[in-house]
Amino acid sequence: MGALARGAAPAAAGGGDVKALALLAATAALLALAASASPGRAPRGGDPARGRALYVAGCARCHGDDARGIPTRGPDLHGAGALAADFYLRTGRMPLAEPRDEPVRAKPAYSSAEIEDLVAYLASLGGPPVPAVRPDTTAIARGRNLFATNCAGCHQIAARGGVLTGGIAPALEQATPTQIAEAIRLGPYLMPRFSARELPPEDVDAIAAYVLSMRDPPNRGGWGIGDIGPIPEGMVAWLIGLAALIGVARLIGEPGP
Repeated sequence: MGALARGAAPAAAGGGDVKALALLAATAALLALAASASPGRAPRGGDPARGRALYVAGCARCHGDDARGIPTRGPDLHGAGALAADFYLRTGRMPLAEPRDEPVRAKPAYSSAEIEDLVAYLASLGGPPVPAVRPDTTAIARGRNLFATNCAGCHQIAARGGVLTGGIAPALEQATPTQIAEAIRLGPYLMPRFSARELPPEDVDAIAAYVLSMRDPPNRGGWGIGDIGPIPEGMVAWLIGLAALIGVARLIGEPGP
């Protein structure tokens, strides 16, 4: 082994040496795979230098050349980390046309490779990584309870979104599991932020599984009305019933020939 380390030609290895080398290679491969899949890693392959150039061209006018923020235009991005950058860029919420615009989901302004570069640059300024999420399909019922308690007040129980004072709670039909976890940890715009103490990773996994299950929810009879949730569906039912009652009343009240 010392000769190998010095670059000398190795002697012929016996069967035991071959097995040892094979085991060493397999162990190295497994370690590399585990590192690439470790929780909370920012997207791989991003180049902070390229990200810096993209930042100066597209983001500095609001956040400043040094990313320290500009009053009334954009906040300081030191400490925002890969978490905020990945969420806002991949959902098209940034960059904004005007600083006072509400950030809503749109087509991303950058390619996936450019987003990785920007995320790598902003991650270099410090802050939390992109969270790992593994939707737990065995915990959908628990996810529904957690969603009902913490999320449905704004997004509705069917995750179809709603209107709030001063903003809109978006529908979650296009959100990926990672974006669901990012929003929970980040608290974008009017949404509250939930720490790992308030919602541990296993709860986030359950919520993500429930939201994904609502993409095609089961209708156990009746008219789904777009699966917009029980309260709007109930209002529609009342309106239809009221219209039917008015029609019947008019028929009964009409004088005979």
